[in-house]
Amino acid sequence: MNSGRLRKAPENFIARDGVARVFAEARNGRRDFLRGAFAAAAAGAALPAAAQAAAPNDGDPNILNLPEHTRGLGQAVATDGYGKPSKYERNVQRRQSPGLTQTTQASVSFAPLQSLFGIVTPSGLHFERHHQGWWDIDPSKHRFMVNGMVKNAKVFTMDELMRLPAVSRFHFIECGANTGMEWGNVAVPTCQYTHGMLSCSEFTGVPLITLLELAGADLKNGRFVLAEGGDGSSMTRTIPMSMIRSGEVLVAYGQNGEMLRPEQGYPLRLVVPGVQGVSWVKYLRRVEVGDQPYGAKDETVHYVDLMPDGQHRQYTSIQECKSVVTTPSGGQQLLDKGFYNITGLAWSGRGKVKKVDVSVDGGRSWRTARLETPVLSKCLTRFNIDWVWDGKPAIIQSRATDDTGYVQPTYRQLRAVRGTRSIYHNNAIQSWLVEESGEVKNVQLS
Repeated sequence: MNSGRLRKAPENFIARDGVARVFAEARNGRRDFLRGAFAAAAAGAALPAAAQAAAPNDGDPNILNLPEHTRGLGQAVATDGYGKPSKYERNVQRRQSPGLTQTTQASVSFAPLQSLFGIVTPSGLHFERHHQGWWDIDPSKHRFMVNGMVKNAKVFTMDELMRLPAVSRFHFIECGANTGMEWGNVAVPTCQYTHGMLSCSEFTGVPLITLLELAGADLKNGRFVLAEGGDGSSMTRTIPMSMIRSGEVLVAYGQNGEMLRPEQGYPLRLVVPGVQGVSWVKYLRRVEVGDQPYGAKDETVHYVDLMPDGQHRQYTSIQECKSVVTTPSGGQQLLDKGFYNITGLAWSGRGKVKKVDVSVDGGRSWRTARLETPVLSKCLTRFNIDWVWDGKPAIIQSRATDDTGYVQPTYRQLRAVRGTRSIYHNNAIQSWLVEESGEVKNVQLS
């Protein structure tokens, strides 16, 4: 994919001193390139040529050669009813993997993790996974039912749901097949394709437990809930009542301060924090309370783990602790030796990220990275660490630990338990090789 470039750092650069200037250089948009920070040599250091006084314009000593945007009126306010990114950022896109699925209606678009900042994924860059395409459903006609082991089955309109007390929470969502192509060996070149079935948003909605209580659900004997989507695939998933009682599971209509996007299940979807994305049923139309798992097609035949002995492991929904360095990462390029900020994302489906260690020598030694706030439960966490590259080959890795004490495994550790024929739940440590040329490639260590 796109490569990254940085200016050469001054020789008297001091990595940990306050940053005086930040320069970014890019051919097709700054986000696809590595960013670097460079300290001024001393107070009064010479400014870059672009910042020096401009020459007079065409012989008129009173007019300077200033950029057009500094000497004229800009575009009118609200020329478009919905804001869009700069044209210089148009290369920051979700991207499909050609040939991954037989039809585009049952395909994936990967989020550009290497181009994002912080922990929130813009709604327009959120990854997509569809089983039978997406729909833009009229919310005035959409209905949501609660039935099964309840005293009074209920049918809610969107207006009725949005009148109820709402909550907003930040959570990551990750497809169970994220990084699935890497089980056997290196398969794809960039972070976008290795880990891009991952996003994080602020979701707004009504706790599912509230709706179950309104219907008089049998919360003692009702141990499971079946969630059903309203699209053509009739996606159905069993959700344990133990997850719902805590109030974390939401019937959500909002994402990042606005209504859900059609690709994300508009007007209603389930939010099941920490659990693989297939359980976050989109176009949600019904939940049914029952006393045993439902054995739906998407949890007994699909989304199961093939173990080394040939058996299938079912109902493996929790997304275990995982991390990935997003910069520098595959497809990017370091311009020259010197200072770089290594940054990435960490997450755990069991709680908060407690620590992230980073190695630049293939795991022989580790340093603890900075966790940037906020650090939230079942949410992406941004980490950063300083690095001075000496121009020699390096292998960059990150290893996350969550607050349960679980440590992200190496490929050797994971394959010792799971083999190499799985598709789902690959949370092994990712390795990026930085070559002497500065080119960054996806590699695996045995």
